[in-house]
Amino acid sequence: MLVAFEAGGLFRAMVLFLLSPLVVLVGGELGLNIMVFLCFFGIRKDRMRVGTAVLPKFFLEDVGNEGLDVVMRCGKKVGVSEFPRVMVEGVLKDYVGVDVVVARELKVVGGYFVGLMEEKKTNSLDPNVVVLEEVVKEDSEAIGIIGCQDSFLQHEQLFSRCKEEIYMVTEAEKQNWKPLAREKYPKPLIFHDGRLAFFPTPLATLAMFMYFPLGIFICIIRFLTGMFLPHSIACPILAFTGAINTISKPKSLISPTSGSQKQRGRLYVCNHRTLLDPLYVQLAIDKHLSAVTYSLSKVNEKIAPMKTIRLTRDRERDGKTMEKLLQQGDLVVCPEGTTCREPYLLRFSPLFAELTDDIVPVAIDVNVNMFYGTCASGFKSLDPVFHLMNPQPVYTLQLLHKLPEPETCKIGGKSRFEVANHVQNEIGKTLGFECTSLTRKDKYMVLAGNDGSLKSSR
Repeated sequence: MLVAFEAGGLFRAMVLFLLSPLVVLVGGELGLNIMVFLCFFGIRKDRMRVGTAVLPKFFLEDVGNEGLDVVMRCGKKVGVSEFPRVMVEGVLKDYVGVDVVVARELKVVGGYFVGLMEEKKTNSLDPNVVVLEEVVKEDSEAIGIIGCQDSFLQHEQLFSRCKEEIYMVTEAEKQNWKPLAREKYPKPLIFHDGRLAFFPTPLATLAMFMYFPLGIFICIIRFLTGMFLPHSIACPILAFTGAINTISKPKSLISPTSGSQKQRGRLYVCNHRTLLDPLYVQLAIDKHLSAVTYSLSKVNEKIAPMKTIRLTRDRERDGKTMEKLLQQGDLVVCPEGTTCREPYLLRFSPLFAELTDDIVPVAIDVNVNMFYGTCASGFKSLDPVFHLMNPQPVYTLQLLHKLPEPETCKIGGKSRFEVANHVQNEIGKTLGFECTSLTRKDKYMVLAGNDGSLKSSR
């Protein structure tokens, strides 16, 4: 279902859901072939990023702590799966540390998947058998760990190469396993993509399809409320629709600035969770703000209920733009340059630090229960739509104390990098997030296969 929804869209996911009783009825190899055909037929191979960008999150959430503990004690690891390679190779190699993945290959015609898997080979010429034999030669104490009886029967020739022992894990044993805690992931899960924020079990998927029309209606209500009503009226209406907004700020925040900063605006610096972050900062201080963005679709730029200016990633030009905006009033900026869903902070661009000493850090956290309002490879113009469609989106915003003068560039004599790192650390400490040196480019290389510098946002 994840592949069908994220790679093929809502209609394909609905078709798969309607045909799921047939898949369960026929079961086995035929059922798997039907699912693969429905999920992959007509999908472009070069745009198939679900296996590396979406599925790892859900696979890791389904891993048992006891099972992974045994696997990680081994030397060389070979992962065997009946699923197509494009689905499992990303999580097995990148996050579990598997050396070799034995899985099914998908047929491709003209750069598109045709929804068919390569036929299984049972003789010694099977490349999977050859690869496994090479690994076993290097490790004379090879063992096998099998998740179910069917796996052993389907891959008996492969597991017969294990010279020491074969462990069969029963379903009863797996039910007693504890979910793998995030801090025990072999590799931290910092970036992931996709719209679905829940694991699409049959009942959960049915609930999503039933809720979808209502979600669109709620999205329209929330959008119109936020666009045209005063904050004092909009907040109760948004709460009535299920949106939970928690805002906290220090009493000393509104104290006037002194000296040469008196006639200039204040700079609000926040971490970036969704496209709506600047709007919630504006809501928190109940004052009109301007916002600078690194990538904003033309549709969202036109309908934004606040002034938005697109940055060019040219340090000199962007500095002049932000300086001009500060002369006109208060400004909000997200120096990470892109969103991050997990409890991590990306590197803060230091450009903001040298513009003013009147800086207020803002810590933002967002929790959703059905759809993510961010996407690296999809249509960015739909980001606010999916966020507003959530049954109960939770936005937590904390305005911190103004940056002390000793921690600023002009008065305190700090470098712009020191100021940016200090602001990042303060926000991270408030939220309990881990600070990293990762950038927008790192995120887009993982999720979309590019550096994120697209000429136009969709």
